[in-house]
Amino acid sequence: MANIKSQKKRVITNEKAHQRNVAFKSELKTYIRKVNAAVAEGNKEEAQAAYKAAAQKLDKAAGKGIIHKNQAANRKSGLALAVNAL
Repeated sequence: MANIKSQKKRVITNEKAHQRNVAFKSELKTYIRKVNAAVAEGNKEEAQAAYKAAAQKLDKAAGKGIIHKNQAANRKSGLALAVNAL
């Protein structure tokens, strides 16, 4: 670890941001898993509700810079195709 005070602060700040990002990505995966589970069951109403929640989370993650905006768009597109195929 560096001896420079500002660098020590950056290490701590970066770790906090990393922990936040990991937690948010984990939550994101849970929402996506719910959509996929509803699609696998063939439950259209539940899948649509889960998709709506997942899409909001994906947009929020893209807005905060946790994932790239194109990745969010691609994931939303794939989920929408799966839900609409029911």
